[in-house]
Amino acid sequence: MLIATAVMAVLAIALLTIGYFKGGDQHLTGLKSGALMVAQILPLLVFAFIVAGMVQVLLPQELLSRWVGAESGLRGILLGSLAGGFTPGGPYVSLPIVAGLLRSGAGTGTMVAFLTAWSLIAVGRLPMEVGILGWKFTAVRLACTFFLAPIAGLLANAFFSNVK
Repeated sequence: MLIATAVMAVLAIALLTIGYFKGGDQHLTGLKSGALMVAQILPLLVFAFIVAGMVQVLLPQELLSRWVGAESGLRGILLGSLAGGFTPGGPYVSLPIVAGLLRSGAGTGTMVAFLTAWSLIAVGRLPMEVGILGWKFTAVRLACTFFLAPIAGLLANAFFSNVK
């Protein structure tokens, strides 16, 4: 986490410096835009991390292990796929939840399936997709991606089950 923060800090300072030397107050415009994004996203981030923390504390370890732990096998992967497909919001919601579940003992394969389904299936996004792209294209896309989340979870279990 420290390395990622350092890389982002160096990138931010470099871009800020470039904006400053370009003139025209571009650096101030960029800072204002960034501050606006922080104001919009910060409440969501705070609540997502509260949910992630509460998941770690409230879910009994034995229940979590049985349903989504490494030993849950295919059942856990299918449950992770289902939950991921129905999880609303962007990465600010799903990633803290996955981090909390991993810290609480969720299996790598289950969480890979969760994130894969969240990004590919996203039930909350389907009405917009049907409205913009049409139901036929959406059905084809879903048919082509439906099994990818469980497959990704199985692959993660087979090759990376000790990664957390």
